[in-house]
Formats: sequence, structure tokens, C-alpha cells
Amino acid sequence: MLNFSRYRALVIATCIGMLCVLLAGALVTKTGSGDGCGTDWPLCNGKFVPAHTLESLIEYSHRFITGIVGMLVLASFIATLMMYRSYKEPIIYASGSGFFTLLQALLGALAVKFPTSPAIMALHFGFSIMAFTFTLLLVMWTRRLKNDQQAVDKTVRVIPVSVYAFSLSILVYSYFVIYLGAYVRHTVSSGGCVGWPLCNGDLIPTMEGATRIVFIHRVAAAVLWLLILLFLIHVNRVCKGVQHASMRNTATLVFILVCCQVLSGALLTITIRNNDWFIFTSILHNLIISGLFGILCDFMIRAWKWREGRFNA
Repeated sequence: MLNFSRYRALVIATCIGMLCVLLAGALVTKTGSGDGCGTDWPLCNGKFVPAHTLESLIEYSHRFITGIVGMLVLASFIATLMMYRSYKEPIIYASGSGFFTLLQALLGALAVKFPTSPAIMALHFGFSIMAFTFTLLLVMWTRRLKNDQQAVDKTVRVIPVSVYAFSLSILVYSYFVIYLGAYVRHTVSSGGCVGWPLCNGDLIPTMEGATRIVFIHRVAAAVLWLLILLFLIHVNRVCKGVQHASMRNTATLVFILVCCQVLSGALLTITIRNNDWFIFTSILHNLIISGLFGILCDFMIRAWKWREGRFNA
């Protein structure tokens, strides 16, 4: 029987592993290694141990990591059922992690066997980030449990419904921006806009081909930055007092992360002609947006739990 410390270590390991899966998938796309194992799955070019080409090693490593993490996700789910069956939150998080892990694995397998369009493949990253988010939410739940904050969560903390609605709207919109970023990768359109903040030297470039795709993503990302800035201002205005300090701090962290995301996007453009640095900046870009989305999701859930009127319903 697992004790709390071992359970939390398992959950943290699962979260880190899921992040590795997400980043490894982005690496496969950026290096063009998606065909490194041909159309074979789960084997690689008909072999259990593939030939030592760079593409096959990258693709097969991604599959191997996904398999290991899949077992960790299953173990976390079983352990959560055994230890915290009476708690809704961890059961939902563990179940969501398992569902999206299975979904993204199936989509990855189908993409190998039956190559499909970039629009469908972009969903693969979207499902991966959802799987990571659910594991991150479970880690955050265990941290609050460790700090004996479950009782605090049951305390009535009146937060205006507008905070919940605003955070939910931004969360949905941010997922759309993430999808656009994945679509840029899968259409190999990163070079559509050279230069930053201008695109090919123009404020509004000629909207054709890859340039159109990248420019739409840039505009969407700029709107996300503005929305999160307004969100931060709103949270600091309506969530006053010591009891809401954590909400204000989280909103500030989300804004810092979106600023870092914008800067990492600029680095992508600057390093686009250097393959080694471009892979690194691409991974950094994915890492930041994954953390931003997960933390924003946790904020939205807390805003929903403490929303005004809920306790009077």
C-alpha cells in the first residue's frame, strides 16, 4: 500500500514524464522525424530495435517514452482510486490524464499507419497538452493536500463570477492559439514570417501561403497577451484581501509566462536559420505554453469553486 509520500512521488514522476512526451513529440515534428519508423507501429521499420538513423531514433524514443509514461499514468490512476476514492478532484484529474494519454497515443498510431492532414495532426499536440495539464492538476492537488489546504478550500471565499468567466474564456482561447501554433509546425510554415515584431518587414504582410498561417498565429498570440494583461488588472481589482493573495499571485505568474512566451516566439524567429538553436527555442516555446495553460487551468478551477453565489445555491 502506498503512503502519501510515495503516491505524490508517483504523481510528480507521471507529470514530468508527460511533459517529456509532449516535448519529444514537438521534437519529432521539428526534426521531420515523423516518418523515421515508416508506416510500422508499434515496431519501427519492421524491427523492435530500429536501425540507428537519427530520424528513427528520435521517433522510436518518442514512442518508448510514451509507453513508459502510459504505464505511470495507469499506476497513478489505480493508486488514486485506491487512496482517494472519496475525493472527486483527484479522480477527475487521474481519469482525464488517462483519457487524453490514450487519445493522443491512438492518434499518433493512426497518423503513422494512415498519414493524415496537418489540421488533424495539430490535434495530437492539443491532446498531449491536455494530458499534461491533468497530471499537473493532480500534482497541484497533492501539494495542497500536503499543506493541509483541503480544509481551506472548503472555506467560503467569495470571488466574483466575472473572474471565473474571464479565466474560462482565456483558457478556451489559449487552446485555440496553441492549436494554431501546432498547425504552424505541422505545415512547416515557421519561415513564413522573417523578422520580429514585423513580418517580412511589413506590419501587415502579403497574406499568402506560410506567411498567412504564421501571421494569423502571431496576431492570435498578441491578442492572448492583451487578454491576460486585462485579466491580471481585473483580478487585482476585484480579488482583494489576504484570502485572495494566491489568486493574485497566480494571475501575475500567468502574465509573466505569457510575456516569456511572446519573447520565446521572437527567439524562434531569430534562430530560424540555425537548426540547432531553432530546435532548442522550439522546445522552450512549447515548455512555456504548457506551463501557462496548466496554471491557468488550475486558476479557473479555483475561481469556479469559490465563485460568488455558489454557496447560496
